[in-house]
Amino acid sequence: MHYQFPADFWWGSASSAPQSEGESLNFGKSETIWDRWFDEAPTRFHRQVGPAQTSTFYQHWREDIALLKQLRHNTFRTSIAWSRLIPDGRGAVNPEAVRFYNQIIDEMLSQGITPFINLFHFDMPMVMQQAGGWENREVVEAYAQYAQTCFHLFGDRVKHWFTFNEPIVPVEGGYLYDFHYPGVVDFRRAATVAYHTMLAHARAVQLFREGQYPGEIGIILNLTPSYPRSSHPADQQAAHIADLFFNRSFLDPALLGRYPAELVALLEEHQQLPASQPGDRALLAEGRVDLLGINYYQPRRVKCRDSLVNPQSPFMPEWFFDHYAMPGRKMNPYRGWEIYEKGIYDILSNLREHYGNPRCFISENGMGVEDEQRFEQQGQIQDDYRIDFVREHLIWLHRALQEGSHCLGYHMWTFIDNWSWSNAYKNRYGFVQLDLDSQQRRVKKSGEWFARVASEHGFTQHSD
Repeated sequence: MHYQFPADFWWGSASSAPQSEGESLNFGKSETIWDRWFDEAPTRFHRQVGPAQTSTFYQHWREDIALLKQLRHNTFRTSIAWSRLIPDGRGAVNPEAVRFYNQIIDEMLSQGITPFINLFHFDMPMVMQQAGGWENREVVEAYAQYAQTCFHLFGDRVKHWFTFNEPIVPVEGGYLYDFHYPGVVDFRRAATVAYHTMLAHARAVQLFREGQYPGEIGIILNLTPSYPRSSHPADQQAAHIADLFFNRSFLDPALLGRYPAELVALLEEHQQLPASQPGDRALLAEGRVDLLGINYYQPRRVKCRDSLVNPQSPFMPEWFFDHYAMPGRKMNPYRGWEIYEKGIYDILSNLREHYGNPRCFISENGMGVEDEQRFEQQGQIQDDYRIDFVREHLIWLHRALQEGSHCLGYHMWTFIDNWSWSNAYKNRYGFVQLDLDSQQRRVKKSGEWFARVASEHGFTQHSD
């Protein structure tokens, strides 16, 4: 069976400034929450590897962009670091940063690679966090001014902008489940952070359109379909509420310009609604995106709770459902995540059926594997498991396209093995192997396979 994709399909991968640039406190860059957290609690990071030890893109950008070209990328997403461009969070622009970002944008374009630029990838400048972070509406406006600065400096060449990557992750990690800084467990503060993030998004979109910059602006959301254990009404309702919390809380405002009434009512009932101001509703309505990026890694399987909630416990989404380990599910044995390729099709079908079939693309999909050197032969990682992973997801993506989905591309996470938050280098995701000691780059088998697929805009799946 041959799977052919459109001639103008976007083939590429994704990365981010804090995970690839390095030089985290050099060349005028100020510290982010990650630099501070590593300084305060290095044991929270795998093998005590912190944000200074990334894949050194700041030094190797020319070599890395040449590798993108070798991998036949026609598009590539990375981010601008707010703390590098405007070290004080607002005010003066760092000329070193402008020079660096101009160089990488120009080099990508000269190699025929369209830059997709994201403005925020979990990397809150510490000066802004000290002002309250996303809990403070003044930080919302500071972010909007930073976004406008980026449009002004780079918008003549960058035609695909994104306000946020996975904005729910700092909410969950920093304010609910304690896996990101500042490690708060407080739903109402989390809801405030989520709400202000979407106000910041909408304000950036508003400024982009007012400035009449060329191109388009979007947001990147990690969408995780919620599958109920059974057809029992209680399981169905559990999945519905999980979907409201983890998908629709960002998807609805991004695509429809408003929050789901059901979610608002639920939070109001439990006294968890964030404070709003006159004009917020109108501003959110202006935040509807031109393009949606979809990060998909794994499904969420849920069942109804079979025990009562401790009323003294912190309010949590899990008051309304339990996680469910489906028997017989396919697993990534190295990462502990379920692999469910059809999820990518279900997301695209849902967007087509319930959201007017928006312009979108798969902005991340990936497979992390620990101790990948095990699979090295003759100097190359033989990551057939990653090839299988991508191929099977692309088959379901192709089916969605055949049914009319407006999906424009597929980006893998990630181009080169990179630093990943508190997990550091525990799991490797790249098409390119990174030797941490020598910083040598070597293309894995999956990278060669992906280059062939991209150059041919498709592949043939041989039946066994």
